[in-house]
Amino acid sequence: MNNRELAIALYTIVRREIRRFTRIWLQTLLPPAITMSLYFVIFGNLIGSRIGQMGGFSYMEFIVPGLIMMSVITNSYSNVVASFYSAKFQRNVEEMLVSPMPNWVILVGYVLGGVSRGVMVGFLVTMLSLFFTDLQVHSLTIIIIVTLLTSILFAIGGFINAMLANSFDDISIVPTFILTPLTYLGGVFYSISLLPEFWQGVSQLNPILYMVSTFRYGILGASDINIYLALVVIVVFVVGLFMVALDMLNKGKGIRS
Repeated sequence: MNNRELAIALYTIVRREIRRFTRIWLQTLLPPAITMSLYFVIFGNLIGSRIGQMGGFSYMEFIVPGLIMMSVITNSYSNVVASFYSAKFQRNVEEMLVSPMPNWVILVGYVLGGVSRGVMVGFLVTMLSLFFTDLQVHSLTIIIIVTLLTSILFAIGGFINAMLANSFDDISIVPTFILTPLTYLGGVFYSISLLPEFWQGVSQLNPILYMVSTFRYGILGASDINIYLALVVIVVFVVGLFMVALDMLNKGKGIRS
């Protein structure tokens, strides 16, 4: 395939993915926004007023970046895992695999679809947060970079989960037992500086901590960890998972009998 044909193939997959989740926006875009609004009300206003400041900021200001990032992570992941597993279950993916289209185009197309939904929901949550607090912008560049890298990372993770899943129940195992605990323990609701030294070290093994802390730095200018180290860690995870996902796709893992 020449470059024009590759671009058309990639555009077709991305457009289909975006149309898929925007067509059912009442199920894909509205629920995350409502859920995050409840977090703002319950944790930010009701509980936050009793907690006081966290890291030199009001509790609402502190948790908003984490909640935005949590919505980006969840939706980037869930969009790809649901979409690709459905294609695998309905045997649609086999048609793509036997076409002249390279496998990396399939992977990138699904990933960009997940990124689109993650970024869109993140934007909606950001707009809603303005009703509860005044957001700062310390570094727009950092905000954009970490948002895109995080969306890409978890979209690839969703792709891998979909390839390994053998049933619709399997696609909920990772989000329930791995993704959700790591997110809640990733510094969304607290600063790891409050933890004993040992648990601070344990927390630094959680990759989501690096994403939340870096995004918080982009908004508030404060972070629990070195942001440059965090960006390196995120990039390493993105490259590593991309290579794993592409290798699995080339081998037909979970697709070919």
